[in-house]
Formats: sequence, C-alpha cells, structure tokens
Amino acid sequence: MLSRVADSIYWLGRYIERAENVARAIDVNLQLQLDLPGEERPWEPVIQTAGNADAFFKSYAHVSTENALTFLTFDKENPSSIISCVAAARENARCVRERISSELWIAINQFYLKLNDPEMPKQALAAPHAFYNSVKEFSQLTVGIIQGTMTHDVAWNFARLGTMIERADQTSRILDVKYYILLPDVSMVGMALDTVQWNAVLKSVGAYEMFHRKNSNVTPQNVADFLLLSEDFPRSLRYCLEQAEISLKNIAFPVKSNADSLRLLGKMRSDMAFSTIEEIIKSGLHEKIEEMQVNLCDLGTQIWKDFFC
Repeated sequence: MLSRVADSIYWLGRYIERAENVARAIDVNLQLQLDLPGEERPWEPVIQTAGNADAFFKSYAHVSTENALTFLTFDKENPSSIISCVAAARENARCVRERISSELWIAINQFYLKLNDPEMPKQALAAPHAFYNSVKEFSQLTVGIIQGTMTHDVAWNFARLGTMIERADQTSRILDVKYYILLPDVSMVGMALDTVQWNAVLKSVGAYEMFHRKNSNVTPQNVADFLLLSEDFPRSLRYCLEQAEISLKNIAFPVKSNADSLRLLGKMRSDMAFSTIEEIIKSGLHEKIEEMQVNLCDLGTQIWKDFFC
C-alpha cells in the first residue's frame, strides 16, 4: 500500500474518533451543569481536555457556555473542533475514495455538509443534546460501515489502528483532567460533588452502565482501574492498546516485523497488562497518565516514520 494512502486512512480513523470524543465531553458537561453550582467553571476542564486552552483564551474573552460550544464545535481555527475533525476526515476520505466503500464516503460527506449549513450553529445551541447525540451517532455509524463494508486488509487495519490510538489518548486525557484539575478543593474528595463528577467522567466515555455492573462504589481508584486496566471495556487504555497492537502486527508482518513502532506499542501494552491500580496510584496517577500520553505521542511519530514517510 502507498504510504500516502495508508496515512490518509489512519488519520481518517483518528479524526472520526476525535469528533466523537469531543461531542461526548460536551454533552456530559451540559448535563453536569444541572448538578453543579455556577455556569462557567465546568467548561474549562473540557477545553483543557481538548488540548487547546491557550488557543481558546486568545480568541475568546471569557469562558461561557456559548463561547465553549462555539470553540469546541464550529471554530474552524481550532483543529480539534468537531467541524475541523469532520472536515479533515472528509478530506482524507476524498483522497482514498478508491480504497474505501461508497457507503463510507457518503456518510462522511453528508455529515460534513450538515455541519457546514449556515444555520447549524444556531440549531445546535437551541437543541444541544440532540445535536451532540447526532455527532456520536455519526461516528458510530462510520465505524460500523468501516467494519461491515471494508475488506479487513491492511487499509482496514490502519483505520482501526488510528481509532484505537486516538481513543486511548482521549480516555487518558479525560481521566487526567478529572484527577488533576476538575475538583475545586481537595477537601471535596469523597463528597457528593466528587461522586457526581466521577460519574460524569464515566458517562463521557460511555462507561457508566458497564462500570456499575462491576463496581458498587464510585471511587477514584475504582474508576481509574476500570478506565485504565479493564480487559474488556472497549474504551479502556489497556483494551485500546491491545487492539492497536493486533492491527499494527497485521500491518507490519512480515514486511516490517522489526518496526520500532511495534516494539514501542508492545512495551506500552505489556505495561498496562501487568500493572495494578495500586501500583499506579502509589507511583502517581497523574504522572503515569502523563507518561502514557508522551508515549502515545511518540508512538504516533514512530508510526509515521515506519510507514508513512
């Protein structure tokens, strides 16, 4: 496969997943406002999760619901906004139309046109829950189309690899922001507000019901254990790394079985597989997540070197 084609399919998967994660964080935060005092403060962690806090404060005078929704959803200068992610996914799909199904192209193109309707920002602000649900449904639709209409060959594995790496990165960011930033005062740990916020974290990654099937208590340790080390929850860091490794092996063997990216991903996966939450918290949850985010960034760079350049 041409490196240009592989690169486009890989980033197609990443951008679709990123759009869904932004929509999830926004939708949960809208619900969270109903349970928390004050309107403005809860949006700062969401902006922080997106990794564009500096860009936000350069363009907007203050944090408000309208400014946050505009920046995270329709601001074309923000590369992680939903509209920017869908546009980037569409451009990558356009470049490789001969390698993807017509159903996938149609789904991405139709949603792109919907987002670029001049009336859409006004409609989204008027009915935000319906709008952000439509973004999540778009992402899940495209993932289903990729699964059901594309041959599970190298191209499919690149799309899957991009999706899993992006999902791992976003899950780690959401968990880190809650643990390190979100609480206004450490004295509130274990209080009702703390429980509300940890439940919001679970909802933001679609883990609320699955977590409560296995855990009776919502504690920082239980939530971190589930989102980092669960073997079977599809958005846990461990699960994402294991699935990414499977796809990368399918891509690399037998041509590049000694690829540095495969070695790096294997080390990250085994670290999650053989760690316990007690060990992670003892050494520092924030520090561990920060280490994983650096490794995920290095992994993306190494994949580019191994397969795209």
